[in-house]
Amino acid sequence: MFDKILIANRGEVAVRVIRAARELGISTVAVFSEADRDSLPVQLADESVCIGPAPSTQSYLAIPNIIAAAATTGAEAIHPGYGFLAENADFARACADNDIVFIGPSPESIDCMGDKSAARETMAAAGVPTVPGSDGAVSDAVEAARIADEVGYPVLIKASGGGGGKGMRIAETPADFEPCYTAARNEAAAAFGNDALYIEKLIERPRHVEIQVLADDCGNAIHLCERDCTIQRRHQKLIEEAPSPAIDEETRQRMGEIAIQAVKKVGYRNAGTIEFLLDTDGSFYFMEMNTRVQVEHPVTEQITGTDIIKEQIRIAAGLPISCVDRAPFSPAAHAIEFRINAEDPYTSFRPCPGQITRFDLPGGPGVRVDTHMRAGSVVPPTYDSLIAKLIVWGETRDEALARGRRALDEFVIEGVATTIPFHQQVLANEAFKSGTVYTDFLEVEMNGGAL
Repeated sequence: MFDKILIANRGEVAVRVIRAARELGISTVAVFSEADRDSLPVQLADESVCIGPAPSTQSYLAIPNIIAAAATTGAEAIHPGYGFLAENADFARACADNDIVFIGPSPESIDCMGDKSAARETMAAAGVPTVPGSDGAVSDAVEAARIADEVGYPVLIKASGGGGGKGMRIAETPADFEPCYTAARNEAAAAFGNDALYIEKLIERPRHVEIQVLADDCGNAIHLCERDCTIQRRHQKLIEEAPSPAIDEETRQRMGEIAIQAVKKVGYRNAGTIEFLLDTDGSFYFMEMNTRVQVEHPVTEQITGTDIIKEQIRIAAGLPISCVDRAPFSPAAHAIEFRINAEDPYTSFRPCPGQITRFDLPGGPGVRVDTHMRAGSVVPPTYDSLIAKLIVWGETRDEALARGRRALDEFVIEGVATTIPFHQQVLANEAFKSGTVYTDFLEVEMNGGAL
């Protein structure tokens, strides 16, 4: 096991990794930008190093600065968290070149799964069901239009090199195709420096269901059930739950077995997530793989009794997965996560940086809050607006929903606007309560989620 690790991130995920490492008896190093000098991760870590000014390009994305901080402090490994450099193959290579263990998959796995069209080809070769569409990236608009005609409209035009809804357009008819293709290509080039696109048949009213996987160097590969991430706004997840209310045990195990099959086929190691689109007829199709821990990992932890961050660290240290003897897993509870962002749902989710003047956390049975904030903390305009994750769980989904309503009522944040009222509105929605939602549910039936 490592003696010391560095966390190449900020915010709640940095706090989460520091706490897991401390329980494993590992010393920690927090890196921080000048904007985060007084942050909770800096106060909790055993050591801290300033790696640059507030802009992330000069701090949390500055690979030489982070590698230098690890070398200076004697950190043996780096945990990248999520976002920033977590899925950057060059960063993983830089770690290896400097004899530092990257707590994540190999650079080759990151490269393989990071290009969405290449990942689609890889998964198809591994026997994973994929949405009808192009075999990898298309060469030009003419070829793309031909494939769209073959699979049938509507089609989804997607960027090969990114995610989060950027570089993505829906073409409803052949007349829509050329302007949608051009817009997607331009946006992909601006967002990812890569204008390659691929084409998929649009699955209408799908759910977004993902399988959490763990794989080690000892020949073990397991899945930790599924998460349902269907409640989204502009392709950004807002509420996640586990297990999915839309699938049964047979589908769960089949989806899990396919995910493990894919992981073994590509030689993947560490934690990762295989994301699927679930059709209304129960069919599911590979969408993408995330080669990192995800924001929504706590709901999986709560239904399986597994600490995913600790497992990541163990695997990176060459140790076997500690929970392998409990696989295959079935959900032991129902958990829901609400992302609390410093955004105003009354003004189309406008970001609201500023100082938090009051921060009262909910408590009681079945409630967990992952955060780096407290009264007096400042939400900077420079970074993502996530300020807390509220996780609730119970023996049944109804109990988890009831605890979610109670916990949201107890959660008081003043000084900045937050998405708490939005979550309360969703919990009051009959379709959400019954579990009959789909990925563009907010846009179609709830005014995009704005209040």
